[in-house]
Amino acid sequence: MKIQPTETLLTGKWISHEGRAVADETCKRINVLVRSHLRQLARDASGWKELYRDPDDERLWQLTHPQSELHGGGPVQLRCLTLDEARQEYGDAAVSA
Repeated sequence: MKIQPTETLLTGKWISHEGRAVADETCKRINVLVRSHLRQLARDASGWKELYRDPDDERLWQLTHPQSELHGGGPVQLRCLTLDEARQEYGDAAVSA
């Protein structure tokens, strides 16, 4: 369930089930990681991007909704950020937490 060292991008999808859009296994995994493993460091002003740190390897992860035009923001994505990318998006204070 934890993020593997070789993983750098987790992209969820919504799949059709009995006429409804439901989260796939990757979406479910991302939601569990965000709720119970990753530590939130920052959120952008819009509230649609969040920065997390993995306590196991200290990597930084950004949670986004790449299909935000969909109802509820669409499926989620976790992308590993470099320290420079995180500083650019969230500032020094967020990444030093």
